Order: sequence, then C-alpha cells, then structure tokens
Amino acid sequence: MTKYIFITGGVVSGLGKGIAAASLGLILKTRGFKVVNQKFDPYLNIDPGTMNPYQHGEVFVTDDGAETDLDLGHYERFTDATLSQSSNTTSGRVYLAVLNKEREGGFHGGTVQVIPHITEEILRRMKLAATESNPDIVITEIGGTVGDIESLPFIEAIRQIKYDVGEENCCYIHLTLIPYMRKSEELKTKPTQHSVKELQELGIKPDVIMVRTEHSLDTATRERLASFCNIPSEALIQNFTARSIYEVPLQLEQEGIGDAVCNALGLKCTPTHLEEWKVMVDRYNNPKHAVRIALVGKYVGLHDAYLSVVESLIHGGIYNEADVKIDWVDAELLTDDKTTAEILKDADGIIVPGGFGDRGIEGMVNAAKYARLNKVPYYGICLGMQILVIEYARHVLGLTGANSTEMNKETPYPVIDLMPDQNGVILGGTLRLGKYECAVTKGTLTEKAYGSTTVWERHRHRYEFNNKYRDELEKAGLIIAGVNPERNLVEICEVPQHPWMVGVQFHPEFKSRPNRAQPLFRDFITAACDFNKITGRNSKPVLKNNS
Repeated sequence: MTKYIFITGGVVSGLGKGIAAASLGLILKTRGFKVVNQKFDPYLNIDPGTMNPYQHGEVFVTDDGAETDLDLGHYERFTDATLSQSSNTTSGRVYLAVLNKEREGGFHGGTVQVIPHITEEILRRMKLAATESNPDIVITEIGGTVGDIESLPFIEAIRQIKYDVGEENCCYIHLTLIPYMRKSEELKTKPTQHSVKELQELGIKPDVIMVRTEHSLDTATRERLASFCNIPSEALIQNFTARSIYEVPLQLEQEGIGDAVCNALGLKCTPTHLEEWKVMVDRYNNPKHAVRIALVGKYVGLHDAYLSVVESLIHGGIYNEADVKIDWVDAELLTDDKTTAEILKDADGIIVPGGFGDRGIEGMVNAAKYARLNKVPYYGICLGMQILVIEYARHVLGLTGANSTEMNKETPYPVIDLMPDQNGVILGGTLRLGKYECAVTKGTLTEKAYGSTTVWERHRHRYEFNNKYRDELEKAGLIIAGVNPERNLVEICEVPQHPWMVGVQFHPEFKSRPNRAQPLFRDFITAACDFNKITGRNSKPVLKNNS
C-alpha cells in the first residue's frame, strides 16, 4: 500500500517546507522508493495563475498545463519528476468542486458542510496522486502555518486519513523554528513546544519534528525538547540554514531524516545514494570562474517571481563551473540608449524573462537593442522573445512603432498579436499552457544546444508571433529557428551575425535540473563565459565553501 508523509509548518511561515519536502523526496528516491510530491494550499484562489507575482511569486507550469505553486518547481528539480494537475490543490479548487456537485444535485438535497464534505474532497485529491502513478510514498506539503483558520480543513483531513489507510502508513512531520536570542545567547524551544501542542490539540501527533535553527542543539536541549514533544530524540531533526538549497538534502540525511521517516513508516532503512548529488554540490561550491548576468524584468522587487529562471541560470553555471552573479535590473530604469549602456556595461549576458502587461516594455526593447549592437549574449524567454522580435522589427526592418497588441492595440505594425480565434476571449481563457512540440531548424544555435530537431517544452502565454510579418522579418535576416508544427506558430527566433542571441516563446526553465542543465541555459552561460574572456574582465568566482 502507498505510504503517506504529511509536512506541516509551525511558529512562523517561510521556514522552507517546500525545500524540506523536495529534499525528503530526493533522499527517499535515492533509497530506491518511488516518490511523488504534492502541495495543498489553503488560499481560495483556484490556482495562482491570475495572482500578481509580487503576491505569490512565480507560477510554475506542468506538462499537462497546470498553473501551480512555485514549490512544485523545487519538487521537480530535486526528484527529477514530472508532476501534474493532481500535484497542487487549493481551497478554491476544493470548494468549487463541492459547490458544483451540490448545484448538480450530488448531495441529494442534504446539508453541505466542511466536515465531512470539504474534508472528503481534500482526501480524494490527496489519494489521487497514489492512484495515478502507484508510488511507494506520497509526500504532501500543507501550506500555511498550524493555527491558521483557512488551513484547518486540511489539518482535519490529514488527521482522518490515518484511519482510512492505516496509522502504519502515515508519517507526520512538523517543521518549526527555534529562535536564537543573541543577547542571552540562548536557543528558545518554547515556540516549538506550543506549536506541537496546538497540532496535538487538532488530533495529530508528529512522528518527526524538523527544526529550523542557526545553532546546533546541545544534547540536553534535544532530549528535553523530544520529551516535551513526545518523540524519540532521533526523530528530532535539525534543519540548518545552508549555503545553497542544494545542500539541504545532504544536511538532512546526515541528521537522520531518511531513517527517521523509514522507521515511522515501517520501511527498511536502505542506504542512500547521493553521490551524484554530492558531485553537483561540490561543483557549485567550487567554481573556477564567474560571469555577470543582467536579468531585465518588471518584477525584480521579488526575486521569487523568477525563481525557476534563477535556478536554471545556476544550473548552467554548475555545468560551466562558473559562479553566476545576477544583476537585478528594473526594466523601467532603461529609459534611453545612454542609460541602458551605463546600467548594462558590466553584463556578460542579458536575459529577459516572461511577464504580462506593458510596464517596462520599452526598457526591455532598449536592453535587446544594446545586446544586439554590442554582441552581448541575449536570452529572451516568452515575453523576452517577443521583445527580440519587436526590437528587430523596429531597428533592423525599419518598422517604426512595431509592437505587440498587448502593449499597444493601435500599433501600426503588430508583429506580436492574438491569434484570430482568441479575439474577444477573456484573459486566461486562451492561454497556451503546458507541453507543446517544436520543430527546430537545422544548423541553428538551438539545434546545436538540443542536439535534436524535435523538442517538447512548456508554455504559458497568450500572444503569438504574427505570421503576417514572418516573410519580411526573415528577409531582413531574422532566423526562425523553431515552429510548432500543429499550428505553424513561431516558437524560436535567433539574430544572425551575433554570437548568441536567442528568443523562445516557451519556458525552458521549468525543465532544468541542477545536475542536468537545460540545454539553452547551459549554452547561454557558455556564451556569457566566452564573452567574459573576450572582454578580459577580471571576474573572480565566489568559493561557497569559504563564504
């Protein structure tokens, strides 16, 4: 029977439940178990797809088109999994399903209540991952903090599940904070004790307690805390702040998380095989050189808005043994050519990621123009590809005022536009989501990167390259390096006579892995390293082992 692990959080939010869940998934996978991760969020939005990035951070997209919480990106990157619609559920989805069923007469006129109807729907969705892929273990992260009103139905559901699948098939992990009082030089365990007490009052006794702490617990403190929380001391796992998130699985395994979970679930404590992961972490911690990448975006005030892009840049750096230093550039500051040149003068590469709306667009166009004229490696993703096309149309083809109709509905040259069947449909109704095929043109930088003429990548966009301008742009030199064969939609553009200037309509960052960098990110960082050598910049890497 499938085993279930539930991870809850206490004391404060933002402790890193997602990283902990992803790390545990990796540890158990390398022990030979088939593992699936999922996330349950208590907010009432149906999904984060329409939420402001400053509110929620990045929207992660799965192969089957689910718009999900960014923690699913951690799950995929750590466990090298391909997750699905069933991997992320919100309160909004749960309530919508129950209310739709009520409207259709599914409850035969009965009173609909949080218990049992909402909790039953939550339980159904929790078990869905087990029925879809028949894993050995399902790891479920419960969003929010114990004590939040909105998360109570989820806590009640995970309390009920042990009576359904058997107590021996459930393991509860509670992640809390042990703060350090610098004035008295003391670690305070009382917040954790209260958090565990509150969880127990809700009917859940943790099997493992994971504590975020910056200082190691002494033996007496460990034993006292374990006694107060009613767990064996070996089930108290310290979760230290690491130099990088990729060190967390190694630290947690050293602390004994794998054995603690296996003992709680009655599983054999098989050895963990993390050798490949250790090699990757060592490459990250000991780079041989450094490059500066200017990330030109509109949500740079919250770095989590571009989480997968940042991680993919790091993966490219690991492959190239390069320390990737990111300069966060607000596109609105790039007001003219002179200012743009001053701000981007130290960049070895420029990346323009995705986004919606017209804010900062002209600054992004200035960045693309600077990259093209100065031969700086440029990587445009989704909106970044559209910016490449707009800039090329304006300054090479001579179509003054060329733009996307998303930014300017009255543009005389709509080189980026809605497809005819999208007009009049509400925002989000026609987003191209999930995995689509792309036929790659032979002899291009993209074909060299992938080593293939057929690729499948994930999408999240609405506006497309306008094929009415394709012939003109190609005659002006723009290389169409990839096309969706089903609808003849341009997916990849490259600028000729440039060392590396590539724009892609899809989101390749969602499929990058720390020990297997996504090909375009890998080659972009390679090109940035080459540019760094040409310019003769003295870029010294930061050795993480000494930081």
